[in-house]
Amino acid sequence: MMELKLVLISTLLVHFCYCNSQKEGNECINANAKYCGECIQAGDRCGWCTDPNFLKQGETVSTRCDELQSLMKRGCHATMIENPRGQQKFLSNKTVTNRKKGAEAKLKPEDITQIQPQKLSLTLRSGEPQSFDLKFKRAEDYPIDLYYLMDLSYSMKDDLENVKNLGTSLMLEMEKITSDFRIGFGSFVEKTVMPYISTTPAKVLNPCTGDNCTSPFSYKNVLKLTSDGKKFNTLVGQQHISGNLDSPEGGFDAIMQVAVCGEQIGWRNVTRLLVFSTDAGFHFAGDGKLGGIVLPNDGKCHLENNVYTMSHYYDYPSIAHLVQKLSDNNIQTIFAVTEEFQPVYQELKNLIPKSAVGTLSANSSNVINLIIDAYNSLSSEVILENSKLPEGVTIAYTSRCKNGVVSEGENGRKCSNISIGDEVMFTISVTSKGCPRQGKPETIKIKPLGFTEEVAITLNFICDCECHKEGIKNSQLCHFGNGTYECGACKCNEGRVGRQCECSSNDVATEDTDQTCRKDNSTDICSNNGDCVCGTCECKKRDNPDERYSGQYCECDNFNCDRSGNKLCGGHGRCECRVCICDSEWTGSACDCSLSDRDCKASNEQICNGRGTCECGTCKCTDPKFQGPTCEICPTCPGVCTEHKECVQCRAFGTGERKDTCERDCSYFKLIKVKDRDKLPQPSGSSYPMMHCKERDANDCWFYFTYAVNNNTDKEVHVVDTLDCPTGPDIIPIVAGVVAGIVLIGLALLLIWKLLMIIHDRREFAKFEKEKMNAKWDTGENPIYKSAVTTVVNPKYEGK
Repeated sequence: MMELKLVLISTLLVHFCYCNSQKEGNECINANAKYCGECIQAGDRCGWCTDPNFLKQGETVSTRCDELQSLMKRGCHATMIENPRGQQKFLSNKTVTNRKKGAEAKLKPEDITQIQPQKLSLTLRSGEPQSFDLKFKRAEDYPIDLYYLMDLSYSMKDDLENVKNLGTSLMLEMEKITSDFRIGFGSFVEKTVMPYISTTPAKVLNPCTGDNCTSPFSYKNVLKLTSDGKKFNTLVGQQHISGNLDSPEGGFDAIMQVAVCGEQIGWRNVTRLLVFSTDAGFHFAGDGKLGGIVLPNDGKCHLENNVYTMSHYYDYPSIAHLVQKLSDNNIQTIFAVTEEFQPVYQELKNLIPKSAVGTLSANSSNVINLIIDAYNSLSSEVILENSKLPEGVTIAYTSRCKNGVVSEGENGRKCSNISIGDEVMFTISVTSKGCPRQGKPETIKIKPLGFTEEVAITLNFICDCECHKEGIKNSQLCHFGNGTYECGACKCNEGRVGRQCECSSNDVATEDTDQTCRKDNSTDICSNNGDCVCGTCECKKRDNPDERYSGQYCECDNFNCDRSGNKLCGGHGRCECRVCICDSEWTGSACDCSLSDRDCKASNEQICNGRGTCECGTCKCTDPKFQGPTCEICPTCPGVCTEHKECVQCRAFGTGERKDTCERDCSYFKLIKVKDRDKLPQPSGSSYPMMHCKERDANDCWFYFTYAVNNNTDKEVHVVDTLDCPTGPDIIPIVAGVVAGIVLIGLALLLIWKLLMIIHDRREFAKFEKEKMNAKWDTGENPIYKSAVTTVVNPKYEGK
């Protein structure tokens, strides 16, 4: 019972996950489209079936909108599916210029091309990206316009002396980069109102104490861009220092006028550099209130006689406003500031694209090197930006830079370390979601920051299907002209509903119409599987597009039929109104019984090898000892162990004659290793026949295994994972035993010899004693006997 519950739970979970994935993934179904144009806006995978006879009873018009494969699977021919695709067309595609410095043919700036293509048209289908490649190549000897904007407040007095000769010196250096270089000069101080300057008459004439200074001013355009370096030196040499009261200067006013007064400054459509030189901070939007100035900066040119005349009227511009104007006019900014204000301008640089910061020495003596280094830094990086996108349109960039570096996302907009003559590629993908309200063509522009060239892209939107053009307004097919017949369906006029627009929207939910939607006068409207519209059931849609309700009362469906192998109708039929309609050669309530006997035929063409009967395409063996798809396997027959010995040996132990072909020849069974023989399955505890085997390998080692075919006809082998090998002789004990044996035998022989000698001696001694006792000796003297002792007497001895 517990196993059944687990199976049911797992099945429900799989079905739940599948349904959720379908719900999330099938945007066509979720769109609930009422006409073709609405369908194709749902996503690029959606199509609309225009076949008038496509819908079944109870299906809504929105069922015509589905993924292409699903529509064809449901019987809609590919030629009847509306599925328009986007396209692209290049309108101007001039190749990038391969210009060399010193070339005889001088090209005008407008004749030099660094970006390709220049103009194209994209036709966008909702959800379908249109991609194209944009090529950028830095042209050699490209013209440069440089405008030097200098702070002329009193603290910059010593700097002015060094800038007076900047024109000719910078010309000489820039000749190494380009043969077409122009330079201009402007100066700024501060707004001419309190509290930024002193407005007393004497201070207005000479704001400096002890020095002769010029009157305060906001911004002056001293020299329009020119290729005459000497003229630059002359005019700059005539400039005088001025003064103001507070430390921050009015540089933002000057930058704004330089950016927007292109005609007065003399900007060309070439590389534009603005060098901003100061030793102080800056005022920005809102600071003008200190002087009673509340009107926001209008971002327009207000130069009269090359002097900014509206500084007392308009506030300072904001940083965002400056960024916009500098970008719109393709101006790259170089901030040449003293070390004290480096951190401030570094933060400002991070907010202004294509800008650089250099450290200015105390007297501006290093300004030329600073400009050259900053220019090289700015020109070695290309960053793409696009104009404002229409609603619902997104754009993605992928860059292919030097050395094969590929980047996406925000980094896909730029390439760094580009040298002159280097070519880089960007892949730009434009996608539209839905159709803009107007549906009219839109134009966007993409350009590299700091460059005047750009790509103009015209966006055309596919808002309706081709069949829409052939629609018949007030068609008689739509209930006496209550709608437009287009794309195989009626598009009802306002206030009309129904598949043929047969009802007024006011009469949709009345008791009379609901009565015709109840089957057999039941209380359930449309079997609780649909809505009653104009007295006709319109069945609900399922999250899974392959599952549908149908029938006059939505009483039928195609997903509640019997299953086999977790497949609807066993995968051998289709479900119609909760009944399986089986394919040919299949039968049964779940189409799980095959009428063919081809799966029962053995290699000898016999049905089940003559050992069983074929039922539903499966052999039922009459002899219980036989198994297998055609009753060919006998796990308990003699010879089974020998037959599988080599494969068990190679798979379990990696040895044997088949070890080199083991994977190819021996993968027909499932191998299960056990620790010892006690763990091997026993025939008494098994529900299918099993053979116990004991085999010996080439090393005289025994291995034990069982072979069986389970109820699912899967072959199983359980094998003991250790070999039972005979142990070899232990030499040391043998040698020790032999030596010990020899010694013991020797000792035993010595003991036996000693024992025999003792016995022999005792026998001889006893014999001697016996003879001694039996002997009779004469007590008289022997006349032949002479004593061996000689006695000598000393005559002189007196006995003392």
